[in-house]
This record gives sequence, structure tokens and C-alpha cells, in this order.
Amino acid sequence: MTGHTPFRDLEHKPQPDRRYRKIPVEVEAVRWDGENVQLVAWFCHPFNVEFRSGSAFISTLEGRMEARKGDWIIKGVEGEVYPCKPGIFAQTYEEVGDEPA
Repeated sequence: MTGHTPFRDLEHKPQPDRRYRKIPVEVEAVRWDGENVQLVAWFCHPFNVEFRSGSAFISTLEGRMEARKGDWIIKGVEGEVYPCKPGIFAQTYEEVGDEPA
């Protein structure tokens, strides 16, 4: 079965039993502009951030991730931080105000 995709041979693809909607939560976020080093370092604390070649390399719960200029850095509900591309951020989040989540 090497290289075999089981669904390719089916006339109709199977459907999940149920559909789910992501629970709306508020998060905090900052946008990396390539120069706001102090803000990003403060925002990501206690996670380590290394700034190099215009990028911010963030030690996340899932390993080291790169935020490039224009990317958003999100602080999740558990205090975890991670970068997010602008297009995904725009599709997923809307601004709710200046008050912390």
C-alpha cells in the first residue's frame, strides 16, 4: 500500500460525525515590525526571543518559530506565545479594544 491514499478510491469521501466551531476567546497580540525589539521581548516573556536578520525567533511550546516582519505574535489563553502570518490573523481575529484579555 505504499503511496496509496485510501480515500482516492472511494466514490464519496467520508464525512466527520459532527462539525465543531472554535470557541471565541480573546487574545493579546503585537505585530513584529522588524524594529520593536523591546516590545516583542517584553510581550513574549518568559519565553526566549532571539532577534536576527530582521526576524524574531521565538522559543514556543512547540519549538523555535520565526516571526518575520509584519507577522503577528499572539499570546494564547495559557500564556503561550506563537507567531501568526498576517493573512491567517486577519481571517481568525478581530480587534476588540485595548483592554487586556
